[in-house]
Amino acid sequence: MRSSTPIHRWISVTSLWLGLLGPAWTQDVPPAASPGAVTATTAPAPLVLGGEDRAIPLDRRARYFIDVARHPTPDAIEVARDRIAWRLLERDTSYGIDGAALWFQFDATSSAGRWFLQVGSSGVDRVQLFYRGSDGRWVVEEAGDSRAVSEWPLPGRLPTFALAPPSDNAVRYWLRIEHDRGDFVSPLVIYDQSQLIASRETEQFLLGGYFSLALLIALGSVANAVVYRDRNFAAYAVYVGALALAQLAYLGVGAQHVWDRWLQWNSMAGFVLPSIARAAALWFTRTVTEPARFSRALDMTVWGVIAALLCAVALDTLLTSRLSLMLVVVLNIVALMVIATLIGVVWTRSEDPHVGLIALGFLPVLVFAIFPILRGFNLIPVSLFTRYSLAIGAVLEMPILFYALSLRGNRRREAQVRASALAWSDALTGLAHTQTLLQRLEAALERCVALKQTCGLMGVKIANFQAILDEYDRDTAERVLVVAASMLRKVTTDVDTAARVGDHEFVLLLEGPASTADVTSRAQKLVASGLRDSEALPTGLVLKFQVATALLPDRGLDAPGSLKWLRDAAHATYADTRKLIRALNF
Repeated sequence: MRSSTPIHRWISVTSLWLGLLGPAWTQDVPPAASPGAVTATTAPAPLVLGGEDRAIPLDRRARYFIDVARHPTPDAIEVARDRIAWRLLERDTSYGIDGAALWFQFDATSSAGRWFLQVGSSGVDRVQLFYRGSDGRWVVEEAGDSRAVSEWPLPGRLPTFALAPPSDNAVRYWLRIEHDRGDFVSPLVIYDQSQLIASRETEQFLLGGYFSLALLIALGSVANAVVYRDRNFAAYAVYVGALALAQLAYLGVGAQHVWDRWLQWNSMAGFVLPSIARAAALWFTRTVTEPARFSRALDMTVWGVIAALLCAVALDTLLTSRLSLMLVVVLNIVALMVIATLIGVVWTRSEDPHVGLIALGFLPVLVFAIFPILRGFNLIPVSLFTRYSLAIGAVLEMPILFYALSLRGNRRREAQVRASALAWSDALTGLAHTQTLLQRLEAALERCVALKQTCGLMGVKIANFQAILDEYDRDTAERVLVVAASMLRKVTTDVDTAARVGDHEFVLLLEGPASTADVTSRAQKLVASGLRDSEALPTGLVLKFQVATALLPDRGLDAPGSLKWLRDAAHATYADTRKLIRALNF
């Protein structure tokens, strides 16, 4: 195996950092194995398939060597077998095989059942499995990005090959791999049929959930962007969409289900889409943080990094060299640093209460990225978690950012909503005003007459309002009105109408079929809530509600007449009376 250069090692480690805002653009590449003396290794003992083990890793059960001549078949390898320096396959070994072929060899015998060899990484350029059939001829199976997934021996997300049918004799297998512009590291595992089906069903379920969430978040963001003309959601929709496409390429789902026949694009997607996703992440972060408010130079830097990153991706697509790839790596790191700077600047200097939650949205990806980074320094072994931790972080990131943007959008739209509601609501309390109440009351009376049912009407007065105004200032008195409106809303349903009809007077219309018990219960709850302390008011300050209740229609009164009758009754209830609830007609 070729020794790893410092550049190769640097690319392998830093590529994992790029996953902080999206999937890694290479295949979980740890540093290459340290160089050493090459010695011949005898073939390991044949594997016996059919025991209790349903998944058998090939670690220390196979041997390998790097073929710089890229021989196409094992024939030439068998001729020169005495001159080949084989090595024993060790776990987590990394191979730099640009312009070469990587050969694995193992023997296996199977007494029953179907068995399959799976290469545990997507995005491999070319993978071939050779073995001699019962007639002595070569059986060849091929998969990888150089061939459409539908033409693979066993179509799926990962290259998978069927082993020879059961036989008493050991069969020698040759696995040939070509993979340029990125070190190859992947587990090689033999599965029996039932275990392979189970693992595929599990991964399809989990990946389906992930991409469904991404699609839901993206569509929700588009809807918010269109309905509310919110550019933050528009940028977020682009970012989530680009991130999902990048994950399609990284996880092999795109080649399996989306662009099966687009072989040229399939070979490029793993390098192009993740960098585009990071450019989209940088644009989204700029849109949310608005750095121009703090520094024009910082804002221009963001645009410069986005342009440089996209140009570098285009250049790398044309040159497809290690040098152009390293340029993309550097610019991705710069983009990451700029994103962190934007979040830090806005977090420390902005008065936006939701910027902290937005920064928290990026935290899961940052935390879960620690594991592939540790893997890059060979501190932990390759595992499913090191491969998919970034996807897990993205699952946590998407709903948090969506929620944060929703809160920010609601806050920014609040003034517009309140302004548009002034035509039918009170500016201070947000309750309906008198004209709106009369319209709803008139419709309720007509409905009650037609259906021969009754509705309820409650007149509410803050009996101690003048005393509060005398003891405290006007600001406290206005807060009392807002608190009273909140208490009214707590005793209403979706079909009821609460309105402010005077300086400290309110009316509650119970539009549904109302009974004496229902109206009385609502009135008692309202009076009790007013006598409890509120955090929004000074300690010891309570609201003394006096309530007049009635069931309508009554005496043929129309809406204005019914409202006047109720308000007169409320005014007739004096502040010092002990009876706070007065029923007018029941």
